[in-house]
Amino acid sequence: MRALLVVNPRATTTSTRTTDVIVQALSHELDLEITFTTHRGHGVDLGHWAIDNGLDAVITLGGDGVVNEVLNGILRDGPGREVPALGVIPGGSANVFSRALQVPNDPVEATGVILRATRDGVFRRIGLGHVTTSEFTRWFAVNAGLGMDAQIIASMEQQRTRGHRATPLRYFVTTVREYFGERDGPEMSVTRPGSAPTAGVVLGIVQNASPWTYFGALPIDPCPHASFETGLDLFALRNLGPLTTVRAAARMLTRTDGASTRSSIVRWHDQAGFSFHSEQPVPIQIDGEGLGTTRDATFTSHPSALLVMGP
Repeated sequence: MRALLVVNPRATTTSTRTTDVIVQALSHELDLEITFTTHRGHGVDLGHWAIDNGLDAVITLGGDGVVNEVLNGILRDGPGREVPALGVIPGGSANVFSRALQVPNDPVEATGVILRATRDGVFRRIGLGHVTTSEFTRWFAVNAGLGMDAQIIASMEQQRTRGHRATPLRYFVTTVREYFGERDGPEMSVTRPGSAPTAGVVLGIVQNASPWTYFGALPIDPCPHASFETGLDLFALRNLGPLTTVRAAARMLTRTDGASTRSSIVRWHDQAGFSFHSEQPVPIQIDGEGLGTTRDATFTSHPSALLVMGP
């Protein structure tokens, strides 16, 4: 099997020693090419290279950011038999995608999952999400967000460019600061086929898998029934007042399957698609990567779109 290993050397928990061990192990089983990302968007180019050269698999060593870039690279022409299988070895701070796939969070153990997949043909097909805006189109594996969720991501990225690590404490402090500083963000409406628009939304979280993210080892899950085998789930808030925020946080932390409330919380499960609209630019993030702002975003679910290596 011909495979490309894409390593993000700047990922939070990736070390040179660990990378050397993983490369040695994979090289025994695979006809392996190894490359290191050098700039934002490099993973997309490497995914294109893998398709153009007919590789069987692309394996990422890093966090959710490099996974998303490679994903968008290998899906340049959309899903199909020519798309390489994707293997993931966690090396970031949250590693939400690999955890959702139930891949061990230890990179050496995760390498063992890749090796077993190679030897025994352990593969599975998963569904993906896709978003189209006037500014970009993007595939995503785990989640997307509009409003404060994306604003927190953008703030974290600014801090990382200044040399700060993406620790759980820093995420917590950033979340608190953004909450008290940006509670009155632009309002959005969200519409699904066959229904009237739901207006007054100030925060939207789109999940393709569960959980949404992690605070250290603690899963944070607005939509606990989201999965790779169903459509997209939506969790949206109509206001960020203290009562609504506490209620929403309790549901996320306890993974409670609460229904929508007419006044404040909207939750949709297993949706084929829906669209957001705002009169003002709203921050947007995809798989934990800030992608600027948009006024319109259409989300669609694509079942069985990707072959992955693992359990």
